[in-house]
Amino acid sequence: MGTTTHRPAPPEAARLVERPLWQALTAYRLLTACYAFGLFLAEREHFARPAVAWAFYAVLLPWTLLTLPRVRGDARCTRPFLVADLLIALTGILLTPLADGAARVASGVPTLPSIWTAGAVLAWALKGGWRPAAATSVLVGVANVAQRGAPSRSTLHNVLLVCIAAIAIGYVVEVARASERTLARALEIESATRERERLARDIHDGVLQVLAMVQRRGTALGGEAAELGRLAGEQETALRALVRGGPPPAAARPETPGAPLDLMTLLAPLAGARTSLAGPGTPVPLPAHAARELSAAVAAALDNVARHAGEQARAWLLVEDETDAVLVTVRDDGPGIPEGRLAEAAEQGRLGVAQSIRGRLADLGGSAALLSVPGQGTEVELRLPRPREKTDDRKDSAR
Repeated sequence: MGTTTHRPAPPEAARLVERPLWQALTAYRLLTACYAFGLFLAEREHFARPAVAWAFYAVLLPWTLLTLPRVRGDARCTRPFLVADLLIALTGILLTPLADGAARVASGVPTLPSIWTAGAVLAWALKGGWRPAAATSVLVGVANVAQRGAPSRSTLHNVLLVCIAAIAIGYVVEVARASERTLARALEIESATRERERLARDIHDGVLQVLAMVQRRGTALGGEAAELGRLAGEQETALRALVRGGPPPAAARPETPGAPLDLMTLLAPLAGARTSLAGPGTPVPLPAHAARELSAAVAAALDNVARHAGEQARAWLLVEDETDAVLVTVRDDGPGIPEGRLAEAAEQGRLGVAQSIRGRLADLGGSAALLSVPGQGTEVELRLPRPREKTDDRKDSAR
C-alpha cells in the first residue's frame, strides 16, 4: 500500500518579507488611481477629446476598487488577472494621444493611467519574480515611446526607474521564496529526525537489545548457536544503520567472496550505554573469517564483564591498527578476577575465557592476554597479526 507524503505548510514567519509588499501594492494601486483621475480633472479643459478619457477612467476606477482583494496576496493574484490588468494599463497609455492631443503629448504630459501603470508591473514582479517584471517593463516602455511618437529623456528616465524597481522587487521576492522553501525543508528534516530518534530509542530498548543478547549467548555456547549469534549480530548492525538513516554497513550486506571486513563495523553493535568504543577514524580491514572471530572474542569478553562484573559495570573497547597487527583492548571497572579463579573455572569445565577468547585468537595465530587486579577491574588485550603480504603492502605504502 503506497503512502502519501504531505509537505507541511510554509511557516507564517517565512511570509513576513512577501506580505508587506502585497499590502503596499494594494494601497499603491488605490492611491495612484485616484491620483491619475485627479490629474485628468485638473486638466480636462485642455483635453482634445475628454470623452475618451472619461470612458477610460470609467473602466480604471471600478477595476481598481473591485480587484483590491486580488492584490492582497499571491493566491488570488492569478495570471489571467495580471494579463487583464496589464492590458488596461497599455490601453490607457496608447489612448493618451487620442484623448489629450498630439501637441500636449509631445510636451510631456502624463499618460491617462499615469503612475498607476507601475502597479500593474509590480504585481507581475510579486507574482512571478524579476523575469516577468522585466518583460512587462519592456512592454510598458514600448507603449510609452509609441504614444509619444519618439523616445525622449523623460520617457526613458521614467521607464528605466519602473524597470529597475520592478526587477529589484521581483528578485527580493524570489530570494524570500527560496528561503521559505529552505526553511520548510529544514523543518521537515527536523521532524523526520525527531521521529527517527524516537524510533531509535524504542528499537534500542527492545529489538536491538534482544539481538545483542542472542549474539553474545550464541557466541559463548558455540556450535550451531554461534552461527545463530553471528546472524543476530549482522541483523543488529543492519538495523542500527537503518535507524540512523544510512545504508546497511558492509558487514550486513551480501559479502563478496574473499572481500575483507571492517572490524570497526563489526564491533559497533557492541557499543552501548555502558560500553564505549574508540578506534581509528578509518576502516580496519581484516580477512572476513579473522574479523568475525576477533569480534566474537570481544563479544565473549564483554559477556564476561556483564556476567561477573555486574550489569552496572562500565566497559571500554580500544582498537589499535598497527602496521603488523590489530590490537583490541577490553577494559572494565568491575571488582576484578580473584587469583586462581580462571584455573578453577577451567577445572570445572567452564571454558569461556579459554575457548571463546584465547582459543579463537590461537586459531588465528594471535594471542590473548588477561590482566586483572582485585578491586581495579580487568583488562583483556587481543592481538591479531596481519597476513604477511598485507603487512608488506602497508610498509611499502608508508615509505
